[in-house]
Amino acid sequence: MVTRQHETATRSLEDTLREALPPVTVVLHNDDVNSMEGVVHALLDSVPELDPERAVEVMLTAHERGEADVIACPLERAELYRDRLERHGLTATIRR
Repeated sequence: MVTRQHETATRSLEDTLREALPPVTVVLHNDDVNSMEGVVHALLDSVPELDPERAVEVMLTAHERGEADVIACPLERAELYRDRLERHGLTATIRR
């Protein structure tokens, strides 16, 4: 059972972490090489927080607009996700 005190402490910790480690955004860029299915697979394999519906949304946005925000997170994690996406042959950058 989650108490109100626990929720407040958790929110306070999240706020403190966000201030100490301001989030950056991993950006996926469209390309003419990878299939849509391959991009969704790479997203799901590279960024564990994504569910299949969000991965499809990110892929379609990148396809239609040229780029899409994948996730906002601390820099170190963003670098990991960017590197994983690049290992799948995708183009990804980090926006601060």
